[in-house]
Amino acid sequence: MSLHSLALIENWPVPSATAAVVRADGTVLGSYGATGHRFPLASVTKPLAAYAALVAYEEGAIELDEPAGPPGSTVRHLLAHTSGLAFDEHRVMSAPGERRLYSNAGFEALGDHVAKATDIPFADYARQAVLEPLGMTSTTLDGSPAKDGVSTVDDLVRFAAEVQAPRLLDPRTVAEAMTVQYPGTKGVLPGYGHQNPNDWGLGFEIRDSKSPHWTGSSSSPRTFGHFGQSGTFLWVDPDARAACVALTDRAFGPWAIEAWPVFTDAVLAEL
Repeated sequence: MSLHSLALIENWPVPSATAAVVRADGTVLGSYGATGHRFPLASVTKPLAAYAALVAYEEGAIELDEPAGPPGSTVRHLLAHTSGLAFDEHRVMSAPGERRLYSNAGFEALGDHVAKATDIPFADYARQAVLEPLGMTSTTLDGSPAKDGVSTVDDLVRFAAEVQAPRLLDPRTVAEAMTVQYPGTKGVLPGYGHQNPNDWGLGFEIRDSKSPHWTGSSSSPRTFGHFGQSGTFLWVDPDARAACVALTDRAFGPWAIEAWPVFTDAVLAEL
């Protein structure tokens, strides 16, 4: 089966783009473009890093509610962007759990914490814990675990299937990652302004009733995933029983705000 809706990326004002839709069992319902081409992920790195941290949790190397990051913060706070750390610097802006301060620094603190606990550099740990078992041979997480990942649609489709039907983690752990942490927390969703509440799980953003949003108007409130400033996104819609990955080489901006929801609604309509 080939999804005609994926051809909509031809109209995106980007040098190159590629996308695919995948079911929980790994069946690719459709793909478009050079799915083997490596693109910088920007913040789509975060769900991969979070998954590695959750493997460390299941292995007993870390606990979700142990101290990590700034004083009073835990691993859970770092994963849920409520540690109080600033966006891109290791500076405390608020008390843990008070506000949803989207933070690259928080994910860097998370990577450092996992590396220290496991005695393995975080990029190596993520490769051994997540990338290799899933056959994601074209993906690297060198550099910042917040934003320096590089991957392909082919690899991210494997990850998107895993998140829908976990083999590396207990399904209960993944269900927790898709559940709102610190409900009712306000904050800014980068690119989309202030959201009240700004719901987030463990490393995954949760759509709920956010408006405006980068997913579609027909995306279910349970939809979760992430987008990146490099013009990338990955969403999983449990109600549609499918996930979609799109990678481009043009920075996120007004073009994406306009194009992505239309694209997602077309995909969901075809499903």
